[in-house]
Amino acid sequence: MSALTIAEELGVEFDVVDYMKDRPTREVLEAIVAALEDPVADLVRKDSLFKKLALDEADYVTPGPVVELLLARPALLQRPIVVHDGRAIIGRPKERIRALLSP
Repeated sequence: MSALTIAEELGVEFDVVDYMKDRPTREVLEAIVAALEDPVADLVRKDSLFKKLALDEADYVTPGPVVELLLARPALLQRPIVVHDGRAIIGRPKERIRALLSP
C-alpha cells in the first residue's frame, strides 16, 4: 500500500511533489527539517549514489550539511516524506504514514 493509497483511504487531501522535477528549495528543506520527527540524518539516502560519491555518513547528521547536500543532490532525498499538520516523517514503514494521517 502506497502513501497515496493510505491518504486516499483516510480522506486526507494531499499534494504530490516530484522532487526531481520540482527540486526542493532551501526554504522547503529547512521547513521539513524543522518539522521532522526523525533524525535529520535519515533524510539522506545512504544508497549506491551516496557510496559512489564517497560521502561519509558522519558528515550528514546536522541540519546545515544535510540541507546543503540535498540542495546539490536531490536524488539523495529519502522518500516518501509526509508532511501533515506541522509534522513531518519519513514514510517507512508505511504504518507510520497511517499513524500521522489518522485523526
